[in-house]
Amino acid sequence: MSERFLSIFPPEILKLSLVLFLSFLIGLEREELKRDGRRTFGGVRTFPIIGLVAYTLAYVVRGQVMPMILGFSVVGAFLFLSYWYKLRFSQEAGVTTEMSGLVVYLAADLVYMGNLWMAVTVVVSCLLLLELKEALEGLTLHIAPEEVSAFTKFLLLTAVILPMVPNQDFGPFHLNPFKTWLVVLAVSGVSYGSYVLQRLAKGQSGLFLTGLLGGLYSSTATTVALAKGAAGGKGAHAYSGSILAASGVTFLRIVVLIWLFNQELAQSVAAGFVPLGLLAVAAGWAWARIPSKGGDGPGPAPGRANPLELASAFFFAFIFLVMVVATHLVVAHLGQGGVLTLAGVMGVTDVNPFIMSLTQEAGRTASMHIAASGIIVATASNNLVKGGYAWFFTHRTSPAGRQVFLALAALALLGLLPLFWL
Repeated sequence: MSERFLSIFPPEILKLSLVLFLSFLIGLEREELKRDGRRTFGGVRTFPIIGLVAYTLAYVVRGQVMPMILGFSVVGAFLFLSYWYKLRFSQEAGVTTEMSGLVVYLAADLVYMGNLWMAVTVVVSCLLLLELKEALEGLTLHIAPEEVSAFTKFLLLTAVILPMVPNQDFGPFHLNPFKTWLVVLAVSGVSYGSYVLQRLAKGQSGLFLTGLLGGLYSSTATTVALAKGAAGGKGAHAYSGSILAASGVTFLRIVVLIWLFNQELAQSVAAGFVPLGLLAVAAGWAWARIPSKGGDGPGPAPGRANPLELASAFFFAFIFLVMVVATHLVVAHLGQGGVLTLAGVMGVTDVNPFIMSLTQEAGRTASMHIAASGIIVATASNNLVKGGYAWFFTHRTSPAGRQVFLALAALALLGLLPLFWL
């Protein structure tokens, strides 16, 4: 029925009606400025007229680009005169009204070309930006400049650098720059995501939440930071439980990162890592809720610097390539024993480059069994080392240091159990 009714009218009438409707909406929104006593060049009449001019010109010239651009320039000149007048005689020299006029002109051209969805989307987006002025300007009070800089760096890593990297193997070790940068983005993306969540929870992020989000970033760095906070002797259970939870989240993070690049290898370690991760998080939560002796609460949760630094990203890429080469050589010349030895040594530092290198070598130069064993040993070694870090940075006097050392030592032993059924 509706299609039969619409068929009565020529298509140009329907398009012209849409132009008038969309331009009227923007003009109606701009009328609010007049009600507030502010001087503006147009409203519910001027904006529809701009739309009519644009659509009529496009219709007359049959969509030829140059005449439409000329018409756009003429309308833009009139809008420039309006802006110049405001600059000279008014203290409110905003340019949003003039730019809205240009949006109306372009929307009318889009309607003539048949891009109705795009025209409506552009106008609605313009209306939202105009109406949400106070809310959008208020973001500057909540978003620090360094946060904008961090997000810009993330876009640089993903949208600028990644498409430029060649996706092919080089040299005898089959080093692929594209896959290398994907690994960097995966690790950096998870870290940046945890950082954003922690920033969003600002003012509500207790120690336990700090531990959970820190496990997504780096459980080693989180352990050191929380252990330093526990050195005062207050809130030992809260600190130690949060550190244990951070190590539990790390098990889950490792499974996700491996799955992104080698699903078969992820399935090999998930059966052991997922239950261990959940168990450590649950145990850490229960332990953190136990009141410490003396009733002293923990101090404030430590802050964390933004993990998205370009130097850190390139350094991680370099270390990852080194580990790919080292793992390749160890597998070729030393076999499983060499991989397990290297895994134990890498537990002293950040295990991410080593684990991610195994995702590249598994199924190619190393069997799934060897790669999974190396990941399990590296993770267990890292947990034991983190327990030592906690004991050291609490100056070996706080109960939290001993609690973390015993908990992570037990977690390291439990983490080795999957070796028996691989």
